[in-house]
Amino acid sequence: MFIFVKLFRESYLFAFQAIIVNKLRTILTLSGITIGIFSIISVFTVFDSLENKIKSSIDSLGDNVLFVEKWPWEFGSDYPWWKYMRRPVVKLSELTEIQKKSQAYSAATFIAASTKTVKYQSNSVSNAQIFAVSDDYEKVMSINIGLGRYFTDGESIQGKGVAIIGSDIAQSLYGNSNPLDKDISVFGRKINVIGVFKKQGDNSFGQSSDNQVMIPINFARNILDITDESNGPTIIVRAKPNISNQELKDELTGIFRSVRRLKPAAEDNFAINEMSLLTKGFESIFGVISSIGWIIGGFSLIVGGFGIANIMFVSVKERTNIIGIQKSLGAKNYFILLQFLFEAVFLSLIGGALGLLIIYLGTIIVTYALDFELSLTIGNIFLGLGVSFLIGLVAGFIPAFNASRLNPVDAIRSS
Repeated sequence: MFIFVKLFRESYLFAFQAIIVNKLRTILTLSGITIGIFSIISVFTVFDSLENKIKSSIDSLGDNVLFVEKWPWEFGSDYPWWKYMRRPVVKLSELTEIQKKSQAYSAATFIAASTKTVKYQSNSVSNAQIFAVSDDYEKVMSINIGLGRYFTDGESIQGKGVAIIGSDIAQSLYGNSNPLDKDISVFGRKINVIGVFKKQGDNSFGQSSDNQVMIPINFARNILDITDESNGPTIIVRAKPNISNQELKDELTGIFRSVRRLKPAAEDNFAINEMSLLTKGFESIFGVISSIGWIIGGFSLIVGGFGIANIMFVSVKERTNIIGIQKSLGAKNYFILLQFLFEAVFLSLIGGALGLLIIYLGTIIVTYALDFELSLTIGNIFLGLGVSFLIGLVAGFIPAFNASRLNPVDAIRSS
């Protein structure tokens, strides 16, 4: 144990001395390691933060929710697009069939959406997202109402002219006054405000309840064509606890094929989508870009590795007589080998640590300047230091091995 402590101390002192005595040479050499670690870990840091944000957005929807639509989220390579074009959109009546026949669902809802201008007296908000939803929407999707309440069953079924509006719309139309029980004008119709969504901010898919107006589907069907494909009619179904998505999907497939009277040999004319499709898509994209990050950073690490090796060759040459003295006093070959290996690793770790420091400072700047939470994880820190350690070990082995093989008499005579 003592010999390793001694090795550690001496290697640290030699590495520190190399930096002090040959500042420019060392800085230029370590810049390769610094840039390489910065390139690789910065890519991972950005993508880890993006992935966490995307996954949190997906998790907010739930992993046991299925979306029945005309279009799939994942296209097969052998499926012509014009077959999708001929598919019918989902209907509100098909939601009723699900509610009648499904044994695996816990809640289901129908949604359609449009973009319109919302008015209150002289104030207006253009391009507001109008979401028409059936009852049970709050049981299927995650919503957060900060003021007021959700629709009652009676308001949903009877199609009352009531609405829940986003916080940005409330601020634009009413300022700091209470919007509850006041009317807004949408589609030329007066709608009473019964609730306001809690401030959310944009999620990873560019959507937010802050600019939404939610109204009952049975009210919207009188002023909005909910069967128009441009309004994105969709049925969303949540599975019962302990029911897998596959079980629910199989049941929904049978129900829809029966309702649409499809023959046994006929292809499905509907799509049942789930969040795992989005997750897999993002994972494949991140995998490709991470590989690019490794390639770009890898070149810098190779250059940095050669730089470390160059420093160590020079260091061995400059300390040849010291090596001879150490060996004449009884130092073993492995002691000399480890001494120079430790030195190479120290130098490489210093370069890697500088790269990580730059990334950390960058995360602070980005988080506060762009309002996007960017964090350097412990895993990425260890990855950066681990790569630096490996580069130092590999780059320093040959110089260290040569130093350990020096003849003590010849080494002492060298000048």
